[in-house]
Amino acid sequence: MAIARGERRIAIRSGHGVGKTTTLAWAIVWWICTRFPQKTVCTAPTQDQLFDALAAETKTWLAKLPAAVRERFEILAESIFLKPTAENPQANEESFVSFRTSRPDKPEAMAGVHSKNVLLIVDEASGVADEVYEAGSGSMSGDEAVTLLAGNPTRGVGYFFNCFNKNRAYWYKVHISCVGHPRIAKDFIDQIRNTYGEYSNAFRVRVLGEFPLADDDTIIPAHLIEAALDRAVTPANVREIWGLDVARFGSDSSALARRKGNVLLSVEEKRGYDTMQLCGWVKSEYDALKPQDQPSEILVDVIGIGAGVVDRLRELGLPVRGINVSETPTIFDDRYLNHRAELWFKGREWFEQKDCSLRGDADTAEELKMQTYAYSSNGKIKATPKSELEKSPNRADAFLLTLDGESVSAIGGKSWRSNWKKPLGRKIKGLV
Repeated sequence: MAIARGERRIAIRSGHGVGKTTTLAWAIVWWICTRFPQKTVCTAPTQDQLFDALAAETKTWLAKLPAAVRERFEILAESIFLKPTAENPQANEESFVSFRTSRPDKPEAMAGVHSKNVLLIVDEASGVADEVYEAGSGSMSGDEAVTLLAGNPTRGVGYFFNCFNKNRAYWYKVHISCVGHPRIAKDFIDQIRNTYGEYSNAFRVRVLGEFPLADDDTIIPAHLIEAALDRAVTPANVREIWGLDVARFGSDSSALARRKGNVLLSVEEKRGYDTMQLCGWVKSEYDALKPQDQPSEILVDVIGIGAGVVDRLRELGLPVRGINVSETPTIFDDRYLNHRAELWFKGREWFEQKDCSLRGDADTAEELKMQTYAYSSNGKIKATPKSELEKSPNRADAFLLTLDGESVSAIGGKSWRSNWKKPLGRKIKGLV
C-alpha cells in the first residue's frame, strides 16, 4: 500500500519471525506483474539470506499465480525474466528480477539500475555495508524508483539505523514488535527473555524490533550520542580547547574541533592542505577571535606530519601541545593499551554526564558511533585502528583530542571542572 501511494523510500524494522521476507516477496511479485518496463534488484548481506530465503520465497509465491500469468515468467537460479513475445522480443531485457549478494569489497550490487520503474529490495538491511547503499544511490534517480529496506535492527550505526534516526524525515518507516504478533509463539518471547534478560540487546533486537542501545564492542553507545545531538545546554563558563587531527595521506582530511566545556561548538574539515596551509588556516581561525575568546590550548596529534604542524604553530605563538596517541596512557589508569583508547573512553565519560551537546553535528556523531574496541593479549583495552574502520574518524578524533586538555581557566572569575577533565599525566619521563 505504501508503494502504491507513491512512497519511494520505505524501511521496515522488526523482531524475528513476523514475516518480513514474505512481505518482500509479495512486493516483488506484485511489482513485476503490474509494471512494464521494470527492473527489480534484490540484495542481502549473505548468500543464504538472499537465495535460500528471499529468492526461494519469491519463487514460491510466483508459483501460486494463475497459470496464464505464471507462465509469462522464466525463473532461473539468480534471476526472473519476463519471457519475450512476438510483440515484444526484448521483454526479458526490459523486465526482470536480479538477486545479487552485497559485500563491502564489491559494493556494486545495486548500482547501474535504470528503468522507468525501479525497485531496490534489501533484506536484513542492517547487515549491508554503507558502501553498497552509496553505490546504489544513482539507481534511485528516476521518478518511479522505490527502495524497500527490511531487517532486524542489529546495529546501532549505519545506513539502516539512520533511516530511523538522522534521516528519518526522508523515509516511510514501519516498526513491528513480536509482542502480541499473531505469528509469534509466546514461548519464543519467554525463551529470549529468560536466556538474555528483558533489558538485553538480544531482547530489544530479536523481540521488540528495537535497535541495540550499544553494540557489544562499541565504545560510546549510540543512544548517548543521539541524545546529545540537539540537547539544549549552556556552555560552561570556561575557555575553549581545540583539537587538530592532521591528515596522514592525500585523500584524508584534517579536522579542527572546538570545544567549550560541555559543548562541542564546531568541527571543520580541510582536504588537500599541506602542513603550511593547515598552519595558516589554524592561525587565521585563532587570530579572528578576541583574546578572551581564544582557546587556552590547541591539542595536535603529532603522529606522522603532525609533528611539523606543532613546531610551526609554536613558532607562530599559538598555545599548542603535541599529543602522541600511540603512547602509554596516563599514570592514573593503566587499563588501556595506549592513549588513543584512553581518549575514546574519556569521550564515553563525557557523554555519560548527560549535560553535553554536539549542537546538531550529525557527521561527527556518526564517526563517534562506529569506534569499537577489543582486548590485547596482555588484557589491555585497545581501540580498533583507523585502518580497520569503515571510514577514518577524523572529526571524532579531533574532538577527543580536546579531552586531553586540562585548562580550566574561567571566564568571569568562575572555574569549572568535571571528572572527565582531570589532568592527564604520562608514564614518560619529562612529560606530565
